[in-house]
This record gives sequence, C-alpha cells and structure tokens, in this order.
Amino acid sequence: MNRFHNPLDRFITGADKALRVLAGVHSASRPNPAAHAADAEMTEQEYRHSAGLMRVNHVGEVMAQALYNSQARFAKSDQARAAFDKASREEEDHLAWCAQRLSELGSQPSFLNPLFYAGAYALGTAAALAGDKQSLGFVVETERQVEAHLASHLDRLPPQDAKSRAIVEQMRVDEIAHGKAAEDMGAEKTPLPIQLAMKAMSKVMTSSTYYI
Repeated sequence: MNRFHNPLDRFITGADKALRVLAGVHSASRPNPAAHAADAEMTEQEYRHSAGLMRVNHVGEVMAQALYNSQARFAKSDQARAAFDKASREEEDHLAWCAQRLSELGSQPSFLNPLFYAGAYALGTAAALAGDKQSLGFVVETERQVEAHLASHLDRLPPQDAKSRAIVEQMRVDEIAHGKAAEDMGAEKTPLPIQLAMKAMSKVMTSSTYYI
C-alpha cells in the first residue's frame, strides 16, 4: 500500500507534527518578512502589548496546524489532502515567525497551546469527516475570520513596531490566498451556527492568550 494512503503512517506523521508544534520545534521555509524591518524604541507597555498580540497570533498558528493536520489526515481525496498539507507547510512559516518575534519582545508562547491545539484538531476532524467540500468550506470561513482578526491587529499594534507589523501583514496575505484556494476547489458555505461557534471560540482564545 502507498505510504501516503496508509492510515497508520498518517497517524504517526500527525502525532509527530503535533509534538513538534507543541514543543516549539518548527522552521520557516521562507525568509522572515521582519528581517529587514528596523528595530523600534517602545515603552514597556508597548512591548507588553505587542507581545500579547503576537502571542495571540502564535496560538492562532498552533490552531492552524491542528486544523490542517486533522483535515489532511481525514480528507477523502488526494487532491484535498495535498491542499491541506501545502497550507500547513505555509502556516508553519507563520508559526516560526511569531515564535521568533515573541522571543525578540522578551516574551513566550501561551501556556494554553495544548488546549487550543486539541480543540482545533477536534474541529478539523469533524469538518473533514463531513466531506471534502464541507472541510474546504471550513477553511474558507476560518481564513475569513483570521484575515479580519489580523487586520484588527494591524490597527492595534504600536505604529513603530515595524517588525511585528511586517509579520502580521504577510500572514494576512497568506490567509487570504488559502481561503481563495479552498474556494477554487469547490468549498461549500459553512452554516451560520458553525460560523458563530467559530467566532465564539476565537473570542475565548484571543481574550485568554493575550495574557497567558
């Protein structure tokens, strides 16, 4: 049997990815968009605020890894599985960039990462088991909400924090592209009750991980 189709192999690969994400073992395949941004002088309060926002973004990327890993594992078609795997690799760049920026700001990732990874993995699994079109629709809605969330962070980050802003802007561009790719593959619209539940979960995540 082709290893790509082997359920046990996909389980082991998924478990390995989860451990790497939660242990902070990840690397970017693209240059950090903040590499050439100037360091800024900020007050202690501004440093804490930037760190809180980037910690929220880091948790969001932890959840993105969980979503895409679960959706890839339970996808019905090779085409959908390949699309989820590709998006997951690109999202790992975001994870590495956010982790690096948190370190530069003298802060650390959220202690709640394992909890939110587990919750996102369960949501991704449910979406995938519903079918590829429904799973792709879940991606579209997720990326739509994430894009809005990142746009709000661009408004809230200190204006002089060019490094954080460069990372968030590139993340926003990538999320829009992921949503468009899912639409082009025939995504079905996510029902309103699920959209509202996703927003509620996002609110819990953002309000807690800013501090923890």
